[in-house]
Amino acid sequence: MLHPTLAPIAPIATQTPVIAIDKVNHYFGSGRLRKQILFEVSTTIQQGEIVLMMGPSGSGKTTLLTLIGALRSTQEGSMRVLGEELRNASNGQLVKLRRNIGYIFQAHNLLNSLTARQNVQMSLQLHDDYLSSKERRQRADEMLEAVGLQDHLDYYPHDLSGGQKQRVAIARALASHPKIVLADEPTSALDKQSGRDVVEIMQRLAKQQGSAILLVTHDNRILDVADRIIHMEDGRLTTLDTVPV
Repeated sequence: MLHPTLAPIAPIATQTPVIAIDKVNHYFGSGRLRKQILFEVSTTIQQGEIVLMMGPSGSGKTTLLTLIGALRSTQEGSMRVLGEELRNASNGQLVKLRRNIGYIFQAHNLLNSLTARQNVQMSLQLHDDYLSSKERRQRADEMLEAVGLQDHLDYYPHDLSGGQKQRVAIARALASHPKIVLADEPTSALDKQSGRDVVEIMQRLAKQQGSAILLVTHDNRILDVADRIIHMEDGRLTTLDTVPV
């Protein structure tokens, strides 16, 4: 079992980070029921960097992920994503920002009434100001081919295995060439080989596109894909000195 030394988070590069978090606190509830979930969280993530976030269930990992993805409002501290300050940002600013973020969830969240191709195309409709219907279809087919599903374009989710569904979810998240990919336990429901496959696909495609990846996981089998590993416990963030080999 690995017992790495934990050290406080520190900036890792001089270039402008795509994610810059400074002393973020977050609370659930109000009044006497108000409970603090995140405590003085600070870190940065650079373009093209793959960061794994680990820690016990209930430690605040998903809360932080949703704050970065502009799915929750930043309450205290500074949350800068792609140069935009999310605290007190307008709804219009948040909607625009979300178009540059790819989301991959534990439960893949595919629409059962749509084929694999249509699920990926749907994500591209947010960009219909510059992609025609033909271009969206072509992009969807290219992404599904990239994840090894070129023979499953017209399959519905109920005809796909768990690993194949997660591949569709990866294709959907990366089809718009997002600058940031946020993944929440993408391998938790998969067997060893399927989990390895989807993470390596994510790694390869994101590196090709220059996307930063923040991946929440409990899966010790995928640690070697990371450029850096951060650890969340009791709402506080620390970083590992080295990535296990």
